Amino acid sequence: MKDVHPTVEQAVDTLGITGVARRRLLSGAGLVSATAAASALLAACSSGNKKESPAAAGGPGDFPATPKWKFVFVNHVTTNPFFTPTQYGAQDACALLGCQFQWTGSETAKVPEMVNALNTAVSARADGIAAAVVDKNAFRDPVGKALDAGIPVVSYNADGTRDDPGSARLAYVGQDLYVSGYELGKRVASLMTGGDAVGFIATPGQLNIQPRIDGAKDAIKASGKSIDFTDVASGAELPKELSTIDAYVQGHSGLRGIFAVDAGSTEAVGKTVAKYRLKSKGVVAGGFDLNPATLTAIKAGDLDFTIDQQPYLQGFLPVLQLWLYKLSGGLVAPADTNTGLLFVGKDNVDPYLATKTRFEGSSTRQQVLSRSGAIPHG
Repeated sequence: MKDVHPTVEQAVDTLGITGVARRRLLSGAGLVSATAAASALLAACSSGNKKESPAAAGGPGDFPATPKWKFVFVNHVTTNPFFTPTQYGAQDACALLGCQFQWTGSETAKVPEMVNALNTAVSARADGIAAAVVDKNAFRDPVGKALDAGIPVVSYNADGTRDDPGSARLAYVGQDLYVSGYELGKRVASLMTGGDAVGFIATPGQLNIQPRIDGAKDAIKASGKSIDFTDVASGAELPKELSTIDAYVQGHSGLRGIFAVDAGSTEAVGKTVAKYRLKSKGVVAGGFDLNPATLTAIKAGDLDFTIDQQPYLQGFLPVLQLWLYKLSGGLVAPADTNTGLLFVGKDNVDPYLATKTRFEGSSTRQQVLSRSGAIPHG
C-alpha cells in the first residue's frame, strides 16, 4: 500500500518556509519539530478532520485549550510613549487568546541591551519572540539561535534594511519605513517653496527611523526645489529631544521647515513651534506618530501633519501570528504585514481627539467606539 503520510519535506513545503529557515527545519534543528509538522499537515488534510464543538474545544472561541504561551517583545525604547498602544495591543491579543507577553529590551536604544534581552528570552525558552530589528547585523546570530531552538521569531516596527532584513525572522509587522520617509519628503517639498529645513532623528543609524530620513532626503532632492535639508540627532529620551530641538531652532532663525522622523522628536517640534510662534513666521512643520501632544499641536495649527503607522497593530498582530503558529504546529506561518501610512492633518485630526483610546495610547479604557462622518484618509 502506498504511504499516505506526508514526508517532512512535503510538510515544510506546505508551510511556505524557504531559505535558511527551511534548511534548519529539514535538518531537525528548526522552527517546529518534523513530527509536529508532518502530524499537523496530516490532520489538516485528513477527510476525518471535523470541527470541534465550542464545548469540546476548551479554548477561546472554537479553538482547543492551549498552554498559556509566553511571547517576549524586545524593544529599543521601552518607556517611549509611542509604544504605549503597542503594549495595549499585545495585552488585548493575550487576553483574547489566553496567552501572556513580556516587554523588555533597552530604554535608550542600546543595541547590546536588546541582544541580551533576546538571548535571555531564548535561554528561558520563550514560546515566541517579537523583536524590533534596529540593526542589520546585531540580531542575525541571536535570532538564528532562537530559530535553532524551535522558537518562532517575528520582527515589528523595524526590520533591517530594504535589501537585508538583518535576520532569518519569519515575518515583519510594521510600516515600510523608507516609503514613509519618502512620502514625508514629498509633503515637505509640497509645503515649501525653498529655503532651509531641518529633519530631527532620535537615533541616527538605527533602522526603525534611519530609512525614513533617507527617504525624505531622496524625495526632497527629486522635487528639484531649492530646499537645503539638514538632519540632526535629537536623542532617544524625550527631555533630551525637546532641549536639543529648542536649542537648534533658537540658533537657526532662518529655518523655513522643521520636521522629525520619530514620535518623541515630532512632539518636541510641535512644542517648539508653539513656544516661538513660528507658524506666524511661515514655518512649516510635521513628523510621525500620534502622541497626544502631537495631535493637539496639529489641532492648534502648530504642526501641519503627522504620519500614522498604527502602533497598536504592531503589538496585537505579532501576538496573534505567533499564537497561530504555535497552535498550528507551524502550518499557519507569520505573514509580512504593512501597518500602513496615513497622513493626519487639521482636516482629519478630530476623530483622533474626540475620544481617548487604547489605539493611540491616550486611554487605558476598553470601549466600543462609534464614529460619524468620513473615514480619515491621507
